[in-house]
Amino acid sequence: MTYSIFVQIASYRDPELIPTLRDLIENAEFPERLRVVVCWQHGPDEEIGRFLNQGFLGWQLQPASPFNHHAFEYRGARIELIDVPHEQSQGACWARNQIQQRYQNETYTLQLDSHHRFVSHWDTQAVDMLEQLRGRSAKPVLTAYLPFYKPDQDPPFVQHEAPPLGMRFETFTPGGPIFFRSYRIPDWRERTEAVPARFYSGHFTFADGSFSRDVQHDPDYFFHGEEISIAVRAFTHGYDLYHPHRCLAWHEYSRKGRAKIWDDHSKTAREEGRVSRTWAERDERSLARNRALFGMEAKAKDCDHSDNDPHGSPYGFGTARTLADYEVYAGISFRDRAVQPDVLAHVPPDLGAIKPNAVLDRSTLRRANDVRVVAHRKSIDVGGCTRAKQCIIQALSGDGAVMHEEILGIGAAREDCNGEWFDRHMMFIGDLDVKPANFRIILRDADGTSIKEFVAAAD
Repeated sequence: MTYSIFVQIASYRDPELIPTLRDLIENAEFPERLRVVVCWQHGPDEEIGRFLNQGFLGWQLQPASPFNHHAFEYRGARIELIDVPHEQSQGACWARNQIQQRYQNETYTLQLDSHHRFVSHWDTQAVDMLEQLRGRSAKPVLTAYLPFYKPDQDPPFVQHEAPPLGMRFETFTPGGPIFFRSYRIPDWRERTEAVPARFYSGHFTFADGSFSRDVQHDPDYFFHGEEISIAVRAFTHGYDLYHPHRCLAWHEYSRKGRAKIWDDHSKTAREEGRVSRTWAERDERSLARNRALFGMEAKAKDCDHSDNDPHGSPYGFGTARTLADYEVYAGISFRDRAVQPDVLAHVPPDLGAIKPNAVLDRSTLRRANDVRVVAHRKSIDVGGCTRAKQCIIQALSGDGAVMHEEILGIGAAREDCNGEWFDRHMMFIGDLDVKPANFRIILRDADGTSIKEFVAAAD
């Protein structure tokens, strides 16, 4: 079967972009079938000549508004750059949306970041893995957090020996989106096909090309909220999510020492007229838009403004399934900020759970709690008590029962001291109908004897 792949890469001032492009193309079995579109958000020190010096050929400049386009060829693959000065960027999701406007009905699409390495023949492996799922899913999607690599250890891999990763629920964040972590798929060597998944990864997704048109990124999202919103929107458009059962690529996570959008799009840059909004302003509005999408708050900031509610727009839910269907499938209640025990145990979801009029079982839901424990040194001096060797922080229910407890050495506890304040962030899972009412801080000496205890209302 002859096919084509539309590769989407959003890049922000990333020196790994060119190495990523080269590795992507050099490790493809059929590089001539790749059309790579990059939203190239670059600083003034990043010039087009860097691509020419690295063997990208046939440069063509295509003047356009609002951003010029560049085109190259590398080993048979076509590369297109959307030329965005970095101070005109509006965030990662906006950049991904810019790319998706250039989709040209390719057979498949691959969405990436700009810092990756790839296994040999990743393209045919991804196609085979996706097509293997057609018997159980008409519209499968391969997506995952990838194992990490370090640019200074290129190539550090033993191919086919790297365990593939799944995505697990960690907690609901204060702003509303779910925070995910990766986990190793335990039985990956024995598996013969991809693993059903609840969640979507922004840095690796392989699907039918139509996914680029059907589930486009909301340009009014900044960054946080991207992954859970795309997961649910894809599901409601009839797509089924899977984690690859073999490693297809690697991802760099640290990006240490490199400029990021939250470094550049600062309050100072806005006051000087170099950016139209700070990253924090875009992020706050984005989080409100995400809460509006999921109905998580009756009147979240900006959520009652029609111009910041994605329902009814191209960035709302699809009609093949409902949000309630996703909650049953995934074992998640957005309004309650709660999950089923199977979610916490990383048990793969079951498409068979989606039946007409199925309802999420609230009796077994577990609530994700997010508590700030704050105390002034006049109340309890975590930072200055010389006798203290241990600090215990407890979240208490209304009847005084301990819901959650953290026991820290005094050195670790003092990392949460800022000036005269102790300020610790605690996230934990508890019973659905029991919320933290108070917190308790206890200082103990080397013998375990209590020195000081402080109780205050939870925030």
